[in-house]
Amino acid sequence: MTDVELAALPAGSVVLHDARRRMRRTVHLEPFELGVYPVTEELLAELLGVAASHPRRPAVDVSWQRAVRLCNALSEWEGLDPAYRVDGEEVTWHVDADGYRLPTEAEWEYACRAGSTGAHYGPLAEVAWTAADGVRTPQDVGGRHPNLFGLFDTLGNVWEWCWDLLDPLRYGDYRVFRGGGFADDAWSVRAGTRRGGGPRMHHDDVGLRVARGGFDARDAAQGWSLAADRARALDDAPLPPGWTPLR
Repeated sequence: MTDVELAALPAGSVVLHDARRRMRRTVHLEPFELGVYPVTEELLAELLGVAASHPRRPAVDVSWQRAVRLCNALSEWEGLDPAYRVDGEEVTWHVDADGYRLPTEAEWEYACRAGSTGAHYGPLAEVAWTAADGVRTPQDVGGRHPNLFGLFDTLGNVWEWCWDLLDPLRYGDYRVFRGGGFADDAWSVRAGTRRGGGPRMHHDDVGLRVARGGFDARDAAQGWSLAADRARALDDAPLPPGWTPLR
């Protein structure tokens, strides 16, 4: 089985921006681990028992639902406690589990920035594959410079699923993906850009990067909480012009 190379990230903080509600919040994070690279076709193929066409490319066309199942499969392979309970479409995160999981949105942005405060952690042409490169497929991982945490491809190449809901008031069960992809222009390939999709959707430029780290809590960790998700779904704050909630 291909080893998953993880970087140990220290405790720290990150400021997240909610554009709709015009809010910023500071999230304080405990130490956690994150994949040095996105999950590759090679790793996915080994989990599924099939051959990989391009072993070092990021795995794409992976839905959010499939991503959480892959995290559980990887945990079980290594004898770790699975992070997720999956019951049909419902997924519950066991926050105290030591198994593989998707990063929270706060973890992802903190890891991507690696101490930087700008849109990019280095010159974009040196750290990310984007539309400016004229490529038509994801590129092998590790082909651009890493950030100061030693993480490759957090910007560009492929978007990466996170655990969090995008905006339940407007998008229901859509989940966040971050980072930008090989076909995106520079304005999309930024540390703070948020996009998302339905948990069963899959795209040719969206993959995943695994995290590890359990926490002494329940239904809340690393900037996410179930209570906050429920509150956001019922938000009665003024809505921006032209904006309508989910019907």
